[in-house]
Formats: sequence, C-alpha cells, structure tokens
Amino acid sequence: MAGLDGSDDAEEGATHARGAPPPWREQLTARGLVASLVVGAMYSVIVMKLNLSTGLVPTLNVSAALIAFVVLRAWTQALARLGVAARPFTRQENTVVQTCAVACYSIAVGGGFGSYLLGLNKRTYEMAGEDTEGNVPGSYKEPGIAWMTGFLLAVSFVGLLALVPLRKVMIIDYKLTYPSGTATAVLINGFHTPHGDAMAKQQVNGFTKYFAMSFFWSFFQWFYSGGDNCGFSQFPTFGLKAWQQTFFFDFSLTYVGAGMICSHLVNLSLLLGAILSWGVMWPLISDLKGDWYSADIPESSMRSLQGYKAFICVALILGDGLYNFVKIVALTIKSLFDSSNLKNAKKGEAIPVLDELHRNEVFTRDNIPSWLAYCGYLALTIIAVIAIPMMFHEMKWYYVVIAYLLAPALGFCNAYGAGLTDINMAYNYGKIALFILAAWAGKDSGVVAGLVGCGLVKSLVSISADLMHDFKTGHLTLTSPKSMIIAQAIGTAMGCVISPLTFFLFYNAFDIGNPEGYWKAPYALVYRNMAILGVEGFSALPQHCLQLCYGFFGFAVAANLVRDLSPPKYGRWVPLPMAMGVPFLVGASFAIDMCIGSLIVFTWHMLDKSKAALMVPAVASGLICGDGLWIFPASLLALAKISPPMCMAFRSTH
Repeated sequence: MAGLDGSDDAEEGATHARGAPPPWREQLTARGLVASLVVGAMYSVIVMKLNLSTGLVPTLNVSAALIAFVVLRAWTQALARLGVAARPFTRQENTVVQTCAVACYSIAVGGGFGSYLLGLNKRTYEMAGEDTEGNVPGSYKEPGIAWMTGFLLAVSFVGLLALVPLRKVMIIDYKLTYPSGTATAVLINGFHTPHGDAMAKQQVNGFTKYFAMSFFWSFFQWFYSGGDNCGFSQFPTFGLKAWQQTFFFDFSLTYVGAGMICSHLVNLSLLLGAILSWGVMWPLISDLKGDWYSADIPESSMRSLQGYKAFICVALILGDGLYNFVKIVALTIKSLFDSSNLKNAKKGEAIPVLDELHRNEVFTRDNIPSWLAYCGYLALTIIAVIAIPMMFHEMKWYYVVIAYLLAPALGFCNAYGAGLTDINMAYNYGKIALFILAAWAGKDSGVVAGLVGCGLVKSLVSISADLMHDFKTGHLTLTSPKSMIIAQAIGTAMGCVISPLTFFLFYNAFDIGNPEGYWKAPYALVYRNMAILGVEGFSALPQHCLQLCYGFFGFAVAANLVRDLSPPKYGRWVPLPMAMGVPFLVGASFAIDMCIGSLIVFTWHMLDKSKAALMVPAVASGLICGDGLWIFPASLLALAKISPPMCMAFRSTH
C-alpha cells in the first residue's frame, strides 16, 4: 500500500497520480463488468450466509478490492501467457470493478433478506405470537423471487441520485475523510506501483492458499453432518453442559475470518454479550418458568423465554442506535457550522497542493448534470409510489411520498456522518421510519407498513452513503465520477437480480428462521417485534421484560457516554452495546469463532507486525471466501435431497 513502507512509494504514487487518467469510457470495460459480476455474486453468497445465520456482516470493501485485483490480474496474466495483447490494468479500472462489485453485494446486505423483508414471512409472524395484539392475522407475505426483485428494483436506484448534486460539496469543499473509502483507495493505489506489485503477489498467494484450505475443510466437514446436531459444527469444545448453552467452537472459518477483519473490541463485546446472556441470564430466567411466564408455553414463543431474548436485544440495539444517532447529528451540525466559519475566515488563504488540485480537477471534469439527477429522482419516486402499494396494500401511496420527501435530508445527514465517523447509520433512520409508520398505520396494517417503510428509507439512506464512500475512493484514485456512478448503477441492477436468487438458494435448501438451528435469521424477528412495539407499545412484552429492557437501554446509553467522555486509554475498553446484543438471540458459538480470529491477529502482530499488516486482509478474505463458496455446492446437494453420509454427534456417558 502506497506510502506504508517509506517515502519512495509515496513520491512514486504522487508522480503517477499527476499523469493523465484514461477517459471515463475506457475505465468501464467488458472484462471489468464480468469480474464485477463474479466478485459481486461470490460476496452475495457470503453476506447472505452471514445475514441468515447471525445477522452480523463486517465491512468487506477492502477485501472486495483485493479480490477484484486478484481476478483481473489473473485474467490479464492468462491472456499474456497465451500471447494475446490486453489493455493495461489500471487503478481506475480496479476502482470501477470494486465499486460495481460492492454495489452488487450491498443489495444482499441491506436489501432486508435477513431483516425487514424476511420479517414479513409467515414463520416470523407465527414466532412473534399469533395471540399478540399487534400481530394481526394475515399480516404476512411469503417470500417470492418476482415481488422481491420488483421491490428492490423500485427502491434501490433512488439512493444513487439523491445526493449526486452534493458530491463536490461533500468530497472537495468539506473534505470528508470516509475512512473505508480512503482505505480502499490506499490499497488500490498501492497495488498499482512496482513495489505494490510485489506486495500484491504475496497477498494473492496468501489468499489462494487459505481459500483452498477453507473450501476443502468445509467440504470435509459436510460428510459428518448428516442429521440434527451433527458434525464438527456441534463439537462440544468446553463440555456438553457448555454446549447446551451454545458455548463451543463450531469450526466456521467464515467467522474466524470475520473476526480477523473486525476490531478486537467488537469481538470481545460479542463474547461479553454471549456470557451475560447465555451464561447468566437465560439459565436464571429459565429457572423462573411458571413464575415469570407460563410453564405450558413453549420456550420459542414470544410470551416465553424467546420474548426476553428478542426484546432485550431490541433494547440494546435501540439504546446504542439512539445515542449514536443523536451524537452523529450533533457532530454533523457542528462540523457544518465549523466548515462555514472556516471558509469565511480563510477565504483566499488556502492554496491546495498540486496533487490535490489535480484530483479535484479530474473529479469535477466529468460533470453529472443536476437536472438529470432531479428528474431521475422524480421519475423513480413516481414508479415507487405506483408499485409499492400494489405489492403491499397496507402501504398507502402517501406513505411512500412522505418517505421520499424526507429521505434526501436523512440521506445527507447519514452520508455526512459516515464521512466523519465511518459509521453508516441507515439502520437507525430505517427504524425511525418503522416506528412512525407502524404507529400511523394503526393496528390492522401497522406491522407491514412499518416494515416496508423501514425498507424504503433504509435503502435510500444506505445507498447514498455507500455512493459517497465510492466517490471518495474515486477522488483519490483519479477515477471519473461518471464511470463510478454508472458502475454503481450496473452493480445495483446486478444485485437486484442476484440477491433474490441467492436468498432463495438458501431459503429452499436450509431451515431459515429456525430459532433452534444454525440459520436463525435473528433480525427478522427483531424487526417484526419493533413493528409490533410501534403498533401496540409495551403491552407486547412478557412479564418483567419491560424493566429489563429499561435497564439494558440505559446501559447502552451509559456505555456510549463513558466511552466518549473517558480518556481514550480507558474509553477504548468499554464494550459496544450493539455488538453485545447480537449473541442474545443468536448464541455464543459464533462469538467464540470471532474471538479466535482476534487471537490469531493479536498473536501475529506480536510475532511479526509488518507481515501481519500486509497479510491479515488476504488471509481473512481467503477464509471467508472459501467457506462461503462451499455454501453453493452444499445448497445444490440439499436441493437435490442428497444428505451427508455420516452423523458425528456426542452424548454423555452418564
């Protein structure tokens, strides 16, 4: 990566940056689009697995940039060996491929397949309790490829146009950093230097080796998983008693790799949440069966233990989300005010360096007319106003109009906040829409209207912030904004088709939404319960759950306050409430996997810091992609009714 190993690379990168980049049409290539399709489809499978098992998806942009480089470099080298002349592989093409691929798999991440759309299905409706007042009969819609694809096509493109007129303001005038976008640009710029080429070769070799190892390990495990609670994924690492409370290492290299990408604080927060919930709270509440809740109700009912799991998880998520929402809005207002004052105070004083001037000139050269963005936004809004009420009769046309009138302002706040903090708060803006629409629509249609309205707002706000991240990457790699937005649009179109197909591969092959199984899809139940709360208020909660929810909501706010107000050397040890909440529903095993990933990274940095900095992203990507890709043949085998030949299980000798 440019500039990490000395000044020579930085000077070399700056010298190259001053060269003229290729025209925007040459940055969009046929091979690049094919590579984007391959990378986007592979990552759609990976993130769909994460969505439908734990709901926790780490940021994979840097990993996607690495894989895009691997695919295109392999392509050009293969043609060179065959004696076929190929166009040079540039950093601009690498950026466009990464943008297109990320836009493709982002639909799988934020399209609601593990949250608000899945929360509409009959199984989640039944799990939320058919006797719950707000959960009215018939308030569900079974997944379908046609309507899901139509819904995504109707709502996903609006976010691409909402903030296009403000791109210069965000990137050049306010100089927002967008840390993930900057990190991706540093990686891509580093690849396309002579020294970066040698580094990339090491990373490619590491990725290939661990990809193969992960894929074949998953293949090997499959043979022993022929039945319920069978296989290495159910190995009672810490004994059978701990296994019953989900404390075991399940040999999932996807989560080990994800743990290598996530910070130590995230992973330790997950483990703390797992210990607090499955190690302490759920056993204690289970002992109160017959006192706090009826002994005749199954534990999977929302009036039973499952209710405590779901609503306490909701309280943690809402407390953390509300705090961060207020904090980032305040930061945004303060930063805008400071930027305005600074601009007035220093007008005419600042002289940008030559590289910065060149980047700004390239960024503004291929202008995207504002009128085109406004007209496109209006046209797409009209399409959504017509299409959404046809799909969901509970969603009135004026709900859609109000959502799209408010969403650009919300999108600006989110994109600006993401530029400052690297936190995409789209899920919080979506939850605000969920509660407002659920309460407004009332008892009979509030749950469906809340879930669908959440999807409208969350999609627009999230995609707007993602686009600004990509514009930041393009600004630093001298990539034309015109080629970037076209790549984003193509990637979004790919994702609107690939994501529903990927989802149905899982939905038909595996037991999605089973609270006792691997594919828990926990956020589907969380989002439906939020909508029920929006309609009915606290009457939906089981006995004594409200007091516990108050406590955990307060804890989430207090933990964030302590982190922000304490000196950094102490504040960095405060756990993250959002991460703590995930194991409350999912279980402890994946938190143990991710902590193993953290332990690997910690040990590697202790032994060889420079080697670890270079190789951790490549090794983690290999582990995630190998295990994730095995899902495809495993799904095909499940659809063909081919079961594993053996069951490896464990039982007590007593």
